[in-house]
Amino acid sequence: QVRLVESGGGLVQAGDSLRLSCAAAGRTFGSYTMGWFRQAPGKERGFVAAITSNGGKYYLESVKGRFTISRDNAKNTVYLQMNSLKPEDTAVYYCAAETTEFPSYSPNPGWYDYWGQGTQVTVSS
Repeated sequence: QVRLVESGGGLVQAGDSLRLSCAAAGRTFGSYTMGWFRQAPGKERGFVAAITSNGGKYYLESVKGRFTISRDNAKNTVYLQMNSLKPEDTAVYYCAAETTEFPSYSPNPGWYDYWGQGTQVTVSS
């Protein structure tokens, strides 16, 4: 069982930055693939970024160059640094984890077994 707790959301203006954190409770955090997803009202939950156990990083095309995913295995934490935020980035952001034998990832939310409760990010124009 993996417990995930997100933090760092808030209300910001367009162009501002936020850093989301996701703390994981689990014995083998270093072996997890960690993902960030977001869900806007009336829309499905969608992929934002993922980082594999060996540091491979994957991004939604529209956030490339603006968002950066990173992990600190010593702190069992994954981060999402979000710069140049846009109103269309407004959503509830969720952290997800999947235990994998080999470094791999998927943009499909159904691939991940563990989820946090979400943190709201609101970007005003």
